[in-house]
Amino acid sequence: MKIEKIQALRGPNIWSISRKKLIQMRLNLEELEQFPTNKIDGFRERIEKLIPSLITHRCSEGYEGGFFHRIETGTWMGHVIEHIALEIQSLAGMETGFGRTRETKTPGVYNVVFNYIEENAGIYAAEESVKIAQALIDNIEYDIDACIQQLREIRERVRLGPSTGSIVEEAQSRRIPWIRLGKNSLVQLGYGINQQRFQATITGKTSSIAVDIACNKEITKKMLQDAAIPVPAGDLVTDADGLERVIRKIGFPLVLKPLDGNHGRGQTINVQDWETAKEGLVYAQTISHKVIVERYVTGFDYRVLVINHKMVAAARRVPAHIVGDGSATIQELIDLENQNPRRGYGHENALTEINVDKDTLELLDKLEYSLETVPQKGETIYLKSTANLSTGGTSIDVTDMVHPENITMCERISKIIGLDVCGIDIMAENLTQPLKESGGVILEVNAAPGFRMHLAPSEGLPRNVAGPVVDMLYPPGKPITIPIIAVTGTNGKTTTTRLISHIVKNNGYRVGFTTSDGIYIQNTMLTKGDTTGPISAEFILKDPTVEFAVLETARGGILRSGLGFGQCDIGVLTNINEDHLGINDIHTLKDLTKVKRVVLDSVKKNGWCVLNADDEYSMRLINDLDARVAIFSLDEQNPFIKKFAKEGRTTCILEEGHITIKKGDWKIRIAKVINIPITMEGKAKFMIQNVLAASLATYLHGFEIEDIANSLRTFIPSAQLTPGRLNIFKFKNFKVLIDFAHNPAGYEAIEDFLKNIESPKKIGIISGVGDRRDSDIKKCGQIAGRMFDHIIIRNEKHLRGRTEEEINGLVIEGIHSSGKNPSFEIIPKEIEALKHAISLAEEGTYITALSDVVSNAIELVQNYQTKELQEDME
Repeated sequence: MKIEKIQALRGPNIWSISRKKLIQMRLNLEELEQFPTNKIDGFRERIEKLIPSLITHRCSEGYEGGFFHRIETGTWMGHVIEHIALEIQSLAGMETGFGRTRETKTPGVYNVVFNYIEENAGIYAAEESVKIAQALIDNIEYDIDACIQQLREIRERVRLGPSTGSIVEEAQSRRIPWIRLGKNSLVQLGYGINQQRFQATITGKTSSIAVDIACNKEITKKMLQDAAIPVPAGDLVTDADGLERVIRKIGFPLVLKPLDGNHGRGQTINVQDWETAKEGLVYAQTISHKVIVERYVTGFDYRVLVINHKMVAAARRVPAHIVGDGSATIQELIDLENQNPRRGYGHENALTEINVDKDTLELLDKLEYSLETVPQKGETIYLKSTANLSTGGTSIDVTDMVHPENITMCERISKIIGLDVCGIDIMAENLTQPLKESGGVILEVNAAPGFRMHLAPSEGLPRNVAGPVVDMLYPPGKPITIPIIAVTGTNGKTTTTRLISHIVKNNGYRVGFTTSDGIYIQNTMLTKGDTTGPISAEFILKDPTVEFAVLETARGGILRSGLGFGQCDIGVLTNINEDHLGINDIHTLKDLTKVKRVVLDSVKKNGWCVLNADDEYSMRLINDLDARVAIFSLDEQNPFIKKFAKEGRTTCILEEGHITIKKGDWKIRIAKVINIPITMEGKAKFMIQNVLAASLATYLHGFEIEDIANSLRTFIPSAQLTPGRLNIFKFKNFKVLIDFAHNPAGYEAIEDFLKNIESPKKIGIISGVGDRRDSDIKKCGQIAGRMFDHIIIRNEKHLRGRTEEEINGLVIEGIHSSGKNPSFEIIPKEIEALKHAISLAEEGTYITALSDVVSNAIELVQNYQTKELQEDME
């Protein structure tokens, strides 16, 4: 077996719209294609022994053990690997369940698809599942426990923490999109100008001054003391003399903790003598030079959580501990407790495994115990000096028991410190009485408090503390996202995207848009290149200045990693024509339609799918989409247009020379085609189609007819505004047209336009594209042969594994089949080909360069124009 490629899909994709996180592994079974599982001796017994939990996989049989039955009767190894990849993730604490294995058009090569929780873990699972399958085939040992542990460690390195994760899950439940910013816990909710950010439980609304105050225990204590909040007596020290002074003042017992510490690091509690106090000072100073020395207050450790200055939860925290049974050692009791299914590695479960460390050994030493000691039955042995859940502590929910006076005090504390998300540590016998009566004190105020103790307490009710955070970030009525129009199709995507963006911008929005030549915000190019994939879409959606997104969405990005957004408001499908077929398992127009429809399937149910009624494959989707559908056509008599009219549905048509919105029987004319510059006075039909699509999409969004009309009239085609899209450069004696046409449909559109151009000599500069089928390259040559008098064949920049001679031979074969007899020559370099064409120009010559490197061609032609202008001025 051989893995040919592994891709991580991160958005809606060809396999699933709702399951956005999928691994797609292209697997070549090689000789194993001839050996399904029932032909491999002992395979069933070995896989059942290695991973017995696979018995829960029902597979297509529909019952427990169904997968093992499939192995018994015979299934292919790609299917087995899919199930292994899912199960090892689940065993590592990442519950997964969706998978698909499909053979490609290449015999023995399969796409193995399965979902993941963490991308890096999913990729590891893909690679390791193949190794596991091979080990089972070869009947050699495989350490499955080491594999699962490695998956756990990968997960813990890359996963969001439990607090961050809970907020993300709450946002997802409300259909709020989110983007992870970087590799840490910094997360963006929403899109564009309506985004909100948070990291752990620090939000974009959290005051940096408040965080500084909370992180400085000395200032926090003074502010609370000045506000009549009970705090433990004590002071700040930096040396033994200061420690002695504080002890004389407050006496024993003491607690020593570093000024800048957190999570209990560097603390020593219940100090009863001078020697222990000095040791505690040294220990605390390993974290911070300044050390807080306070009176040790007895009682229980409580955490109160206040969000947006309202108390939402309270928990009693209990340090990690075991209870003796009179026969087991402390180590044996720890091991037994770690078998609790609620405990797990890192943050995988509600509780964390208890690890023996220096703190544990010191606590045992104070009791004159060791790990081999057998405690008495019922004796509680505390294993940590603090109650943090990350060190194995437990929590008991006491939210409903907090006295109203204590609630008021905690909400007041959050305002005194200024924290929107505030964790307050209290030491008291209980919270059912006011602290002034129970003798309790405030120990600390925490910025970025952990949520896990409230989300999954060991005892009591779990509290959805993430909900109030999302409520605070997005109060009722606040927009969550920005309008998104996504444009896909074979031809016309870029122009339609630019035209929609122009209309949106003219309506007062700050628009961000992606195209095949770059990423733009308000017509300013920020990134150059083909930016039609998910990373480019995220670029726009992450920008906090963008109010409206228009996203050109090409097949390559969808196949590579899915969409860069979860849902859009309007999806535009310009057409589906033969292009890039034979690549990435897309061999037919039906395959290509499946890719393009991913955009349409991602339209919100109350949104709109805009389809081309003149395009056969687009119309095959018309009754198979969840969102509302509107269509456009160059022909008012198009059967689909007539059907929509009878049903009272919305269309956009070319009608008596006008771009017209038709709804049922009534019409609203937007503008005359001859007054829309991009249509070249109505001569460029393919541009009219782009205008129809853009007009319909923006009308459906809610823009006024007059505003759309004004925008259409002011959208002037040029090398700056629409590079490579019907750019015409005028010289004294000839004209040059530069266009990005690169497939048969694009060539035919140019052919249709050139029929309206009077010229004694039409020169074409063309090339075959390496990643097209032979028939597509020949077809382009054939169309070129029909529309040009002289053809210059240049070499494509990217040959994609072909030779120049092979591609040029197919182009020439196509030219010969055109039915005409144009002259042709080969000039490999594009710039030289363009220079040569200009040198051949006579009075009235029309040169057409169908170029894949638009910027180079445009620059050369513009230089010629400048030179001609200078010569005229001289």
